[in-house]
Amino acid sequence: MCRHLAHVGPRPVTLASRVTEPSHSLLVQAYAPADMRGGGTVNADGFGVGWLAGDGSAHSYRRPVPMWTDASFLDLATAVASPAFVAAVRSATVGMPVSVGACAPFRDGTRIFSHNGVVRGWPGSLADLAGELDTETLMTLEAPTDSAVLWALVRRHLDAGKDPADAVLDVVTRALAAAPGSRLNVLLLTTDHTGDPTLVATAVDHALSWRAGPDGVTVASEPLDDDPDWVAVPDLSAVVVRGAGATTPEVTSLT
Repeated sequence: MCRHLAHVGPRPVTLASRVTEPSHSLLVQAYAPADMRGGGTVNADGFGVGWLAGDGSAHSYRRPVPMWTDASFLDLATAVASPAFVAAVRSATVGMPVSVGACAPFRDGTRIFSHNGVVRGWPGSLADLAGELDTETLMTLEAPTDSAVLWALVRRHLDAGKDPADAVLDVVTRALAAAPGSRLNVLLLTTDHTGDPTLVATAVDHALSWRAGPDGVTVASEPLDDDPDWVAVPDLSAVVVRGAGATTPEVTSLT
């Protein structure tokens, strides 16, 4: 399985402050994860970061290589600051491609999405759900992966004006019903018409924790350090952070 994180706060922080600098940063989790739960040993099949800039635009950097081999990104992470971002390192499911298009996070405008897990019985188990997508969407998926289909389904709801939390929870619960035993930890970062961010995260058969501080709320597959303020998210739960000034996320059950 993969590892990922997201951060939302009232002021910009560097990508490095979450992704590369902490004692158990995402960079460390790429080669020494602590809680993979039987889903692999390292996350060396690519990585990516998607972030919101001060002018309201969104940007991303993705590569199909281990994060620790990309010296340019390690330097970039110390210079880029953002109030909201998503980052991921990938352990590809057997049979799925290792390519830039398969690396999270996926981005569409200011919407940024990551999936940490696997859909059991892929691709047949998702066939009915995927059938709700139009042909052009299916033909232009970035990669033939379960994550790309989940992202397309979430995006379809967002395009229809659905609340971000409702969009994610609908897709996750229906995918779990179609493919029992799936691991469906997803992250969605999006903005409203004013540019204020919303972060939605789910914990389904995989680890997830959050921590709040003066610079915002961070959600991560594994705590980034030994700070006792990290809170483990119960399985089959969702975490929602609404607004850059939020100090505590909403945690709700998926059942």
